[in-house]
Amino acid sequence: MSRRSTTENAADVDPDPDRPLTAREAAAAAIEHLSELTSKSVEGVTSMEPLEDGRLVEIEVLEDHRIPSSADMLALYEVEIDFDGNLLAYHRVARYARGSTEIGGRGRR
Repeated sequence: MSRRSTTENAADVDPDPDRPLTAREAAAAAIEHLSELTSKSVEGVTSMEPLEDGRLVEIEVLEDHRIPSSADMLALYEVEIDFDGNLLAYHRVARYARGSTEIGGRGRR
């Protein structure tokens, strides 16, 4: 997936294909890849950090919807995106109940 193949508005696509993704573009690319691969509903981006070859985006997703919603199971995924928005890797780093105070993830294990 490159910036030119996303479903963003034409005004949102940078005319310079050699420019690295902005943080917002990297988050959008990571969300799109993770949603397509897992078919899970994204709750939000929880963190992002630069990598030598792109960005590492941490995303919280709804793993298992339950009734009541306070019993939902959420998960934290790390998604690595290169500077063009291509997926390099992803993996689940934690699974937990909504509202849990013992949430995993980078630096919190």
